[in-house]
Amino acid sequence: MKTGISTASFFLRRNTEDAIPLIKEMGADVAEIFYATFYEYRPEFSGKYADRAQGLEINSVHALPTNYEPQLFNESRRTRGDAYYWLDQVMRSAQIMKARYYTFHGYIAGKGGFGNDLDKLGRYMNDILEFCSRYGVQLCMEDVAWCMYSKPGLFRELKKRCPSLMGVFDIKQTRRSGYPMNMYIEDMRGSLAYAHLSDVDENGKVCLPGKGMYDFEEIIKRLRGTGFDGSLIIEVYPENYTDESEVKESMEYLKEIVYKLS
Repeated sequence: MKTGISTASFFLRRNTEDAIPLIKEMGADVAEIFYATFYEYRPEFSGKYADRAQGLEINSVHALPTNYEPQLFNESRRTRGDAYYWLDQVMRSAQIMKARYYTFHGYIAGKGGFGNDLDKLGRYMNDILEFCSRYGVQLCMEDVAWCMYSKPGLFRELKKRCPSLMGVFDIKQTRRSGYPMNMYIEDMRGSLAYAHLSDVDENGKVCLPGKGMYDFEEIIKRLRGTGFDGSLIIEVYPENYTDESEVKESMEYLKEIVYKLS
């Protein structure tokens, strides 16, 4: 089980290309690259800065989902075509960065999809999964309170229709959904690729792992109990800490827990 950091944790503090070497300097095992703009989606961007990631394993890429992901489910072929253009750009960038996975949100809850027609949704999902696989990238659906996987149960139903589907457990979004985290962990049992970790303080504010109320030893045990052996990636917002050194301390805290449980 590896530990790492998402470049999203430094959004507005550092540009993506500058966050990558910082994560490497912090001693992370892995990183997730969050492409925040159409400019960054383009493979030319990753090609220009790929050398900054040398020596650092790029676990996954993540794009600003509302830019194009909801339109991948649009019934207009032309609209889908535009969305697939940008998915192609992100997949080419993932190839350059040698990323294994793509963190996927999909459509916005209540504003997309096909209602209760899970067979139709599954067909669209299989098209997207197959497209990503052409680039050697595995799509991983993340539980997100405001997107398509906003309730436990959907993953298991889609997995029946989309055998190659993998999942991402996001502890922050799980809490916001109002459902117990174990419901999501069990829903993705056997198909969980990696996890996004953060903590929460007594006032309900997001903070770095180890700075709040969560028992991460117990959480990691729960994850391992499902057969999970993927990466634990810190994903917080820039206002959730004061100094960048705190991010490194949090990662080292997680490393210690993983070592203790190994």
